[in-house]
Amino acid sequence: QLQASGGGLAQAGGSLRLSCAASSRTGVMGWFRQAPGKEREFVAVIRWGDGNTRYADSVKGRFTISRDIAKVTVYLQMNSLKPEDTAVYYCAARPIYSVRYYDSEQYNIWGQGTLVTVSS
Repeated sequence: QLQASGGGLAQAGGSLRLSCAASSRTGVMGWFRQAPGKEREFVAVIRWGDGNTRYADSVKGRFTISRDIAKVTVYLQMNSLKPEDTAVYYCAARPIYSVRYYDSEQYNIWGQGTLVTVSS
């Protein structure tokens, strides 16, 4: 089970941090987002064991995914936010790392979405 939190309203250039608390450790946890009228897209992923990360090109250098092993929680620190980052953000998990980590269909556990709105 995944519980996402931390969404809200930010101005362009601002920051927000999302959290995703898991009921137990899993192999991989990631963040996806879905803007109105668009398909769900990959944002970032972290491998629980070694902390290895991957990012979408659109957020590379601005967003950072991290994990707190003790709290079984994954974070998404979002800096230099842009209006195009506005979306519902979802955390997701799967037991084993997949080379198709960017494909939402690879994930079998999803948290509820949290809305991020970035104003210009």
